[in-house]
Amino acid sequence: MAQSDHKKFFENLSGAGKAIGVLTSGGDAQGMNAAVRAVVRMGIYVGAKVYFVHEGYQGMVDGGDNIEEATWESVSSMLQVGGTVIGSARCKEFRTHEGRLKAAYNLVQRGITNLCVIGGDGSLTGANLFREEWSGLLDELLQAGKIDNEAVLKYSHLNIVGMVGSIDNDFCGTDMTIGTDSALHRIIEVVDAIMTTAQSHQRTFVLEVMGRHCGYLALVSALACGADWVFIPEMPPADGWEELMCTKLSENRARKKRLNIIIVSEGAIDSNNKSITSEHIKDLVVKCLGFDTRVTILGHVQRGGTPSAFDRILASRMGVEAVLALLEASPDTPACVVSLCGNQSVRLPLMECVQMTQEVQKAMDEGKFEEAVRLRGRSFENNLNTYKLLAHRKPQSELPHDEALCRSSFNVAVLNVGAPAAGMNAAVRSAVRVGITEGHKMFAVNDGFEGFSRGQIKEINWGDVGGWTGQGGSLLGTKRTLPAKYIEKIAEQMRINNINALLVIGGFEAYLGLSELLAARGKYDEFCVPMVMVPATVSNNVPGSDFSIGADTALNAITDTCDRIKQSASGTKRRVFIIETMGGYCGYLASVGGLAAGADAAYIFEEPFDIRDLQSNVEHLTEKMKTSIQRGLVLRNENSNENYTTDFIYQLYSEEGKGVFDCRKNVLGHMQQGGSPSPFDRNFGTKIAAKAMLWISRKLKETYRQGRVFANTEDSVCLLGMHRRALIFQPVVQLKEETDFVHRIPNEQWWLKLRPLMKILAKYKTSYDVSDSGQLEHVVRNRSKETENVAI
Repeated sequence: MAQSDHKKFFENLSGAGKAIGVLTSGGDAQGMNAAVRAVVRMGIYVGAKVYFVHEGYQGMVDGGDNIEEATWESVSSMLQVGGTVIGSARCKEFRTHEGRLKAAYNLVQRGITNLCVIGGDGSLTGANLFREEWSGLLDELLQAGKIDNEAVLKYSHLNIVGMVGSIDNDFCGTDMTIGTDSALHRIIEVVDAIMTTAQSHQRTFVLEVMGRHCGYLALVSALACGADWVFIPEMPPADGWEELMCTKLSENRARKKRLNIIIVSEGAIDSNNKSITSEHIKDLVVKCLGFDTRVTILGHVQRGGTPSAFDRILASRMGVEAVLALLEASPDTPACVVSLCGNQSVRLPLMECVQMTQEVQKAMDEGKFEEAVRLRGRSFENNLNTYKLLAHRKPQSELPHDEALCRSSFNVAVLNVGAPAAGMNAAVRSAVRVGITEGHKMFAVNDGFEGFSRGQIKEINWGDVGGWTGQGGSLLGTKRTLPAKYIEKIAEQMRINNINALLVIGGFEAYLGLSELLAARGKYDEFCVPMVMVPATVSNNVPGSDFSIGADTALNAITDTCDRIKQSASGTKRRVFIIETMGGYCGYLASVGGLAAGADAAYIFEEPFDIRDLQSNVEHLTEKMKTSIQRGLVLRNENSNENYTTDFIYQLYSEEGKGVFDCRKNVLGHMQQGGSPSPFDRNFGTKIAAKAMLWISRKLKETYRQGRVFANTEDSVCLLGMHRRALIFQPVVQLKEETDFVHRIPNEQWWLKLRPLMKILAKYKTSYDVSDSGQLEHVVRNRSKETENVAI
């Protein structure tokens, strides 16, 4: 990403005199409304006129009332609604030259020369063709006498920016498309519900999910629920799969597993290109094994429902980025797609992405499935590799045995430290299974460092972690206690159990704990072993990682609650809610939750505020109450200010708002820590723990000398975190400079850049640093193994 030396602020970009049209096209996807809302508000904010194009390209061709000017209020309450409020339709007429001519005329009539298209690859390809033909279409309209010369000159070129809205996640160049995460939420809700009934009756369930040409939904939901078998178009099973599958299912039942889950993508095929249907699988299981088997076809349920927090944030970020891209576009800029790469928003040439997406289909049609997986991108490839690693236990004979080391297994202990976070169990399951596959003996420690000192440690096997992915909290038990006061006893337990490596899954305490173990190396050789930490905390306050396991689940809990609270105000009108979130001193949940819930303000410790700020917020809400949007939502992080407490802010707002609005307050509390983990947290926990175990394996081989493991370098105690676009290992020692130990937060936090977005979308004048956005990149085809890191 090209970075400018000096910061670039968007205040220099003006939309005055420009008109932007926004449309949704093709299949609907949850989060499209959040994208429309962001485009409309950002467009109005910079001084442009913004128009809704109702019913996709059909509305553009038909014109009239289908193209309607949007106002700030007209996108209120859209954020939490699934589908697309402005309508979408498949339009045959736009595929014809005559249809596009009509569309060009309708746009010129309103002075629209900037289009923001939210849809799949078909919709975006159509937009690009329209752009290429634009000047020719204007010439035809001029010759037909429909427009004059002045209009041809004034509206001489059309700028196009695309956002990909598709639940299938089938578009190359972006890690996640708008709607995918919400579709996964729907699938996982169903799977979790089905598991309880399947368990009761010892049933096998075959679930069919969407994805005619792309197996992403099937693959990730299989990873997220620990399915026994998955069928996807990109990985046709080899001949003889029927027998192999039935053997695996019966082996699982023999291990006391009371249910089997098989997930099938609707486009699943075998190696002879024949379709594999859910009914065919059911008949096979009944015939071969006699298991009680049921089929559930999820269908359009996956497209429905409210968008997840991830999709709202993704769509809001992309919508704002799309307007910036349109403001900066020139006649020479190619049509681009705003997309997500790791945690970064990027701009990519639209046709490069479309071309690559079509190449995937071509590779699949030609039976080049490995090539298709590679072209799908790193996110898909990593999911597939992780699934293969975890799905089936290898026989003993296939486990690694390194003759040079004169031993086949090391003892690796896994423990949870800190407060419980949803997704911890998925991480433990993944670590245990990858460890066993790597040939190690895995040990589980109960109740964190405290349990470790008491000897609460036992071997854990493949079957012991079955069904753990969907469970909230921490099944191993977790405590906040740090190891320093028990250091001698922990060293003794390391010696007794001959522990050769440690994997710690937890929050800030885990980070402090690893630092203490590292410091104890001088006195105790037992700690001279590879140690790695995986961040898991709802607060998302661990240095060295942009995300922590559990934070996404907490965000969804906050967003769902805020939706309900906002809805409760729809009858009473003129009401402001003050909501307190968790997070210690870290304002991640309040800020990002505020963006996802459409809050008016979010008070956090990292951005100091005083009585004047509180006063201006009250005035802002007073103005808002004069419009048609008669409710307000204010979030406050629990430790944002010791004097301006939630009660103080509630009383201040109540007093100052007298006669204009009334107030209610709500402390969300521990509901943010509980609940079943979200698909993102299950998937993130699974993949990050698998990567951590592979690192441990590598380090064990490197540090095994003269019959024992001895690791005393700084890089043998690491934190594995997601940073911008990649998962990276960072020595804990190096992270000290990046940490504010008093307030238990990193010194620099990426999400602070999202705060201006929340303010802009809530109509506050603010400054927004856009140095990070801007440069058009190119689609990366094949990455070397070194840079191939996990994207979620």
